[in-house]
Amino acid sequence: MLKILLPFDGSEASLNSVRHALQLVRSGLTASFVLANVQTPATLYEWITLHDPEAIEQLSEAVAARVLAPAEALLNEAKVEWEPAVANGDPGHVLAEMIELHGVDAVIMGARGLGAAKGLLVGSVSQWLLQHAAVPVTVVHPSAADDD
Repeated sequence: MLKILLPFDGSEASLNSVRHALQLVRSGLTASFVLANVQTPATLYEWITLHDPEAIEQLSEAVAARVLAPAEALLNEAKVEWEPAVANGDPGHVLAEMIELHGVDAVIMGARGLGAAKGLLVGSVSQWLLQHAAVPVTVVHPSAADDD
């Protein structure tokens, strides 16, 4: 059974990647999933106003639960095996760590749809993973997910 990492940020593009992964399962792929959410670390303002590392962690967990809910619903409805993975930090590097930590065989993720020029300026997690991940990375473009 393949173990597939599904990076999920709550966007329609990331939801499309989950739909695509589930379409592969419906087509006969045997897989389990790691539903991953990477958040930016707490800001100095958040540290100053909350004062409490435990409160910041609880806030992060609450945000992750809200963000992951649509993807969790799809995975549960499909009755596939999955586990959550939530972390803070630089998304590309954290996702690469998750690949190793969870023994992932592949990644399926959504394209941001920024276009080549803007993607070069702001960077792209999918582009970074395509270049650095130790496993195959599938980037789901909106038109591909719409066909599912």
